Amino acid sequence: MSKKITLASAALALSVVLVASCSQIHEFIFPTPSVPSEWNALLDEVRAFERRIGFKETANFKDVFAERGGYSMCGHVPRLYLPYSYQDPAIRWTNSNNEKDCREAAAGNDMFFANLEAVGEIGTSVTSMMLEGKLDRFLYLVIHEDCHDQFDLPYGVEEALCELITYKAMAAFSIEKYGAKAREDRAVRRYTDAQSRLTRETINVYRQAEQLYALHARKELSSDALMQERARLYRRAERTLDWTRGGLNNVGIASNMTYSRHYPFLESIHDALGGDLARTVEFFSRVDRAKPARTVVLKQLRLKDEKSVEFVRAYEAVVVETAAKLLKESGATATPVRLK
Repeated sequence: MSKKITLASAALALSVVLVASCSQIHEFIFPTPSVPSEWNALLDEVRAFERRIGFKETANFKDVFAERGGYSMCGHVPRLYLPYSYQDPAIRWTNSNNEKDCREAAAGNDMFFANLEAVGEIGTSVTSMMLEGKLDRFLYLVIHEDCHDQFDLPYGVEEALCELITYKAMAAFSIEKYGAKAREDRAVRRYTDAQSRLTRETINVYRQAEQLYALHARKELSSDALMQERARLYRRAERTLDWTRGGLNNVGIASNMTYSRHYPFLESIHDALGGDLARTVEFFSRVDRAKPARTVVLKQLRLKDEKSVEFVRAYEAVVVETAAKLLKESGATATPVRLK
């Protein structure tokens, strides 16, 4: 993925830093509203909006998580391996409940630990982390997790699709409920614009890391040199991707890439459909129904294991190709992207 930083990529990194700084200033002047005490009523309004764009009812957010906090996740991977996504079997996901235990389980490998406000496809509950957070994040979590229950696509496609649908839905819901230029609407749009930019910067950073690891695989870069170059790349990326200092590593960038890799292409499909959310939801429901069965893809590629990274990559590519084919048959066109 990444060569040495060019002037162009350095300029892009600087521009993202400046955007982030401006965003922080804007947040100081126009602080994001907190989740309202009448969050149940807000949840009902979001659900009504979801139904209008074609979402089916889900089992999410039916109750409140009994314990304070949210859901924890812990993953680790050898430092000399760059995973494809969070589905890459090289990442060991464990049930550690705190960062100390997660770090011990990692035993010196790259490690990622987080407390999540919600988790999709399990009938996720409302958590204290959601209710004590900000309005924009609350809207994101509700729509994104409900989106997961609408499709049965490979996660590398579905995560990016649900990011896209969520950002567009948040913006549409916000202007409808609060009105343009209301502080709530400003906060929501600031969030969706920033996250969309971060998605593209994630792709840029991952591509650079990918090139470093390719050089190492060809023995053109020693292990020590790889770690040094990677450290420099990730230090710069922590500023652009809004990570805590020293926190970005291969687990983190691969996890973020799961949400980002196909985002630009999926967004181009949404644009080709006139930017209509209901058409986009309906279109990808058709893609879901038209996609080949996993067993068919396994047989065609002569693979034995659905959990292998080869299958994960191939199945995503097949589903993206299915989407491109259906779009072409509809008479619309979308910008192709390089699949890795």
